[in-house]
Amino acid sequence: MKKAFYLLAVLLLSTQLLKAQFDDKFYFPNKTWKALDSSMQIEEVNLPVDSVILNALFFKPVGQSKATVLFCHGAGGNVTSYQYMIKPLVERGYQVFMIDFRGYGKSTGKPTHLNIASDGQYVLDYLLARPDVRGTKLILFGASVGTQIATKLARDNQEKVQALILDGVVSSFTDLAAAYAPAEQKAMIEQYLKVPYAAKTDISYVKMPVLIVHSKEDKEVPYAEATLVYNAAAGPKDFYVYSGAHLAAMQLDAGAYIRRIEKLIYGH
Repeated sequence: MKKAFYLLAVLLLSTQLLKAQFDDKFYFPNKTWKALDSSMQIEEVNLPVDSVILNALFFKPVGQSKATVLFCHGAGGNVTSYQYMIKPLVERGYQVFMIDFRGYGKSTGKPTHLNIASDGQYVLDYLLARPDVRGTKLILFGASVGTQIATKLARDNQEKVQALILDGVVSSFTDLAAAYAPAEQKAMIEQYLKVPYAAKTDISYVKMPVLIVHSKEDKEVPYAEATLVYNAAAGPKDFYVYSGAHLAAMQLDAGAYIRRIEKLIYGH
């Protein structure tokens, strides 16, 4: 990832005043399908959107679901790469819908900031129309770069979503690129790299409860980005700080993580 953002800085310098989104520098789709965890009940879903197919996995708990989680994963891998983050939720009674946006896993097409935004809304609307989702609380869960679309969906669907979880939160695509760039290129990136949405802006409009999870030792996304988003959050909020690698909180202490989620949602 660091190499990609260094190349982005060089590209921006070479294009001078060109204002572009450089989507391909933020998304690293992986088609390698890892083995599915056989201990969980899984429904595979294919959603036709325009000329592409979006593939998803719906993990179901034993018995009645406490709530529904829409999980938006990070820049790399695919849904099978993030099973470790949602398994503890499923084991504790949550149903989790994991979407692969365009280009990831079995999904076709190519990811861009704009089509991920439109596809995200399509997937959310699809979920809300399912009989096994209607009547349950809906939680948006973004991991790493997935925090961008999760926060935008929360802003755009205030009456439909009950809580937002942001793990390894990126304050904006621009901030992430600037964090990796050589010092002399930071100002240029902040001025010329324009993106259509950013968590640090959208979060100020979100009134639902928000849980931010981040490690001070995170080597992928600076801790400062999480504090920026947390401070900008307007509604009820909690900040779960742990020690460990990027997106490792659920592996390190799933019980503590889920207690934070349930306190946020249910108040206890």
